Amino acid sequence: MHDHSSGLAPLPREPLPSRPSDLLSQILLGLRLDGVEYGRCVMRPPWAVAFPATPEARFHFVARGTAWLRTPGSEWLALHAGDAVLLPRGVFHVLASSPQEPAVDIDSLTRTPVADNIYLVGEAPAAGGEPLGPTGDVMFCGTMRFNLDPLHPLLAMMPDVMRANELALRDPSVPALLEAMEREVALERIGACGMLARLADVLAASIIRAWVECACSDASGWIAAMQCPRIGKVIAAIHAAPERDWSVPALAGLMGASRSSFAEAFTRTVGESPAKYVARVRMFQARRWIEREGMRVAVAATRLGYDSEASFSRAFKRVVGLPPAAVRHPRRATTA
Repeated sequence: MHDHSSGLAPLPREPLPSRPSDLLSQILLGLRLDGVEYGRCVMRPPWAVAFPATPEARFHFVARGTAWLRTPGSEWLALHAGDAVLLPRGVFHVLASSPQEPAVDIDSLTRTPVADNIYLVGEAPAAGGEPLGPTGDVMFCGTMRFNLDPLHPLLAMMPDVMRANELALRDPSVPALLEAMEREVALERIGACGMLARLADVLAASIIRAWVECACSDASGWIAAMQCPRIGKVIAAIHAAPERDWSVPALAGLMGASRSSFAEAFTRTVGESPAKYVARVRMFQARRWIEREGMRVAVAATRLGYDSEASFSRAFKRVVGLPPAAVRHPRRATTA
């Protein structure tokens, strides 16, 4: 299926800046969300839909009516027209017209294709290919893919549910995007679903940016490390060039400290040793090469400086939990 980019494509690498806020921006430069699939859903109450857990992120925009959202670890959350939520780790969740309704699986609903990756769910298209006027609750739901590894510390820190309205005060672009999506739904013009898909990509990226800015005001862990001028500089360098041989002396030199004081400060701030952090980032990069670019395991091992494919595979499995061959996309595996 054709992917839609959010527009946050990686930029050319530049010398690492020195201010903490710029250091965090350097890490986020490569962040991108690709729209995998979207559905315009018309649900006539009473209704309830279960969304199974998925490696991709989930996005929901309530265009008209109301909905209730619940994840396994939360209470019911009321959503109103104009609300949008992002579930960055794609946890199992239920959307319903009321909390009492029994849920059916989203894949059991009728799907009518509109474009390569856009569907009408629970409704029939008009003659021109656009949906008929809604007579129930209307939502625009999407599945999105991060270019970040699922084990990346930024993704791991995100909450299960990120609500746009709660972050709107932090980023003025969020309410503007919500209003634009509402207008597209209200006007029901030709091509509205395609416009909504692109707006959803940008809105999801804006939600993440606003959350990062909010988190930075009361930061701990990885974001706190990025705010530290000395530790942040080291982390930015690791992410900018994970294939380098980042020894503890080399990283200590970047920080301008002795090996022992650097290792103690890094572990205290980040929550793990420099060696373990470097190993994780290197395997993030390797999984992206293998899974998304179809790189051969032996080539990835060589690029990361491993003496043999076997030693690389052991390190990969230790971090990722799977051997390298298990993460290769089936279609890429046959053509690599």
